[in-house]
Amino acid sequence: MGSGSARPLPTRAETQSRRSGAQARSRRASSRSTHAGGQKKTGEKRKGRVAKKIALGLLFTFLTVLLAGLATFLYVYLTLAIPQADDLALAQKTTIYYSDGETELGDLGEVDRQIIDASTLPDYVGKAVVASEDRTFYTNSGIDPKGILRALYTNITTGSRQGGSTLTQQYVERYYVGQTTSYIGKAKEAVLALKINREQSKEEILGNYLNTIYFGRRAYGIEAAAKAYFGHSAKELSLSEAALLAGIIPAPSAWDPAIDPDQAQSRWSRVLALMVEDGWISQGEADAAKFPETIDPATLHSSSMTGPLGYLIAQIQTELVSQGVVDEDRIFNGGLKIVSTIDKVKQDAAIAAANSMKEVEGWDPQFQHLALSSIDPHTGEIVAEFAGYDYTLRQQNSVTQDIAMAGSSFKPFALLAHAREGGSVHDRYDGNSPKSFEGLAKPVTNNGGVSYGLVDLITSTASSINTAYVALNKEIGPAATMQAAIDAGIPEDTAGLEASLLNVLGFASPHNIDLATAFSTIANGGERMNVHIVKTVSDSHGNLLYEAEQKSERAFELEEVSSIMPALRAVTGANGSAWKVGSALPGIETAGKTGTSSDQLSAQFAGFVPGLVTMVSMYQSDENGNAVPLTNIGGLQHFYGADWPLEVWIAYMTQATQNMTTKTFDWVVPSTRTAKNSVPEIAQSTPAAPEVSVEKEQPQSSVPTPTPVPVQPVVPESPAESGQDKPAPEPGTGGENPPAQSNGAAKPNTGTSG
Repeated sequence: MGSGSARPLPTRAETQSRRSGAQARSRRASSRSTHAGGQKKTGEKRKGRVAKKIALGLLFTFLTVLLAGLATFLYVYLTLAIPQADDLALAQKTTIYYSDGETELGDLGEVDRQIIDASTLPDYVGKAVVASEDRTFYTNSGIDPKGILRALYTNITTGSRQGGSTLTQQYVERYYVGQTTSYIGKAKEAVLALKINREQSKEEILGNYLNTIYFGRRAYGIEAAAKAYFGHSAKELSLSEAALLAGIIPAPSAWDPAIDPDQAQSRWSRVLALMVEDGWISQGEADAAKFPETIDPATLHSSSMTGPLGYLIAQIQTELVSQGVVDEDRIFNGGLKIVSTIDKVKQDAAIAAANSMKEVEGWDPQFQHLALSSIDPHTGEIVAEFAGYDYTLRQQNSVTQDIAMAGSSFKPFALLAHAREGGSVHDRYDGNSPKSFEGLAKPVTNNGGVSYGLVDLITSTASSINTAYVALNKEIGPAATMQAAIDAGIPEDTAGLEASLLNVLGFASPHNIDLATAFSTIANGGERMNVHIVKTVSDSHGNLLYEAEQKSERAFELEEVSSIMPALRAVTGANGSAWKVGSALPGIETAGKTGTSSDQLSAQFAGFVPGLVTMVSMYQSDENGNAVPLTNIGGLQHFYGADWPLEVWIAYMTQATQNMTTKTFDWVVPSTRTAKNSVPEIAQSTPAAPEVSVEKEQPQSSVPTPTPVPVQPVVPESPAESGQDKPAPEPGTGGENPPAQSNGAAKPNTGTSG
């Protein structure tokens, strides 16, 4: 056979062998495929079993927590007994002490509560409260789950504290468990509300609530509230009166018609609208209702509020509530011990000094107002304060609520601004009068038209030279003076505070306490303290609830403040406007600034010694509460800051400094600032006759009206000087500016009152 012949056919045995091998290979491949599929199915089964276990675990955990929660709830529900209301609801008055923590200053909370049978009340009284406080009252179980969840969500997401309490819960809180904000306390409150809801009828709960709730004006319960607001029994309440009382429950003191009539009327309208919506009254009845008149709250104060101390008690209450330390309910009903910052000896001296004005011929406390505040600049504590003669006759605090033009007492803020820019009190400015300035329609004049020539800032401050200070203000910029005042402690929203050229002459109208705070910053070497009147608050068991924090902030560098002290010390020196201080407090370093606003709308003296700053302000109102010039009382021809304000300051400080150990400003550091003479030599002029000028239209001092809102006086018409001071007097006659010789140089105090 050749090479190309066909291959021999396989034998039968070879064919069978090949078939067997192929089948084996097929079986092996099939086996591998089946094995892989089996592995996949096994993995899926395992995952399913794990997921099932997790789901069962979560379900079991949820059921365990739920059952535990239910068990806990049932346990608390069954074991928590409703307390004896007669034991826990007994009101205790709060006692206020002087700074020694032992001598009583006064008290708050002789609780005015009269329990009545609520079934004797007109039906709309209770319905008004339900509509305002808990519209689901008649259908809920004592708690409102939706409201609780909504409040919880808000608290968690915003960090705020929103209440979800029903009327029943409010009743439980006030009558059984006391005020609480913790979640545990709220849970206990909710359980008690559920139990009480089962044990008492809705009528009983509502009646007890009406006899318990605080309505402001120290009135607890609807009966006391009706008498406090309307002068008659609760069973005589009209629909309109009931709507008003119901509306102010959340914040009765803040929304009292005597405090905030607009908010009170808004709440009153809301209650009537809700009563119509809920079907308690008709729209016609709501339309016929007229906003009710309330009686004067001044007739309701206890004896503790009588006289000058009443202002301190009210101020202490305001400070604690405004800072969120405690609410008014707890102040009046919690048996607290409040230690004030008021020093008994100094307070008695302040009252005596203020009362001395009653002996001055022509002084009328009804229209002429006096404010005195005395602060420890190192701590910010108010150690003494005279804010009015009798709180029961006038509820306006002359220290913290009244405002009056600062006058020349504003000038030191220009000194501070100047020092910030590297200036020296030895720098000289044109002190002649009159002097024109760009942008002013009228020239600025000094009091009496006196010209002083080229004078440094020490003389300008001691003699309160207007023209020199306006020139200084023009150089440093009015905005810098305004900012220095704000940094020292004058609030930014002070009436009349603006960055205009004449702001240095003090047409801004701060509170007395604001100026005292600002001068305390100076007296503390530039460090501003948090001024306060409360030291500590403890509960009825002696547990400390609050302690005042002595917050401080450096407003000016120590050297900057030290550099202006020669000018402020010159004010109380032999040639200064407050020269009487030196002889009244021998051996003690003193400093300060007198201030008289234009047209004698206010007169002030801010003076300080080591460790004590005292601000005295005087101003006058007419029968309508408008600011009017101070009357020239006591035989004086004029009324200036160096007159009666200085006399009262001296009368107080001679007593307040009796036990003073530190008699020098030991915080003052040396200043190496050199004087500049940037102002060219000017022609000296003889004293000119006073220029009669019309004042700039600007906010003026404000004195209180019979209502708590100060009323602005009639504003002047056009630009001119303000903050005028007068020549220094002969001993015993008062005054502010030393007169000048004919060449414009200042001379010793030999002149008469101007």
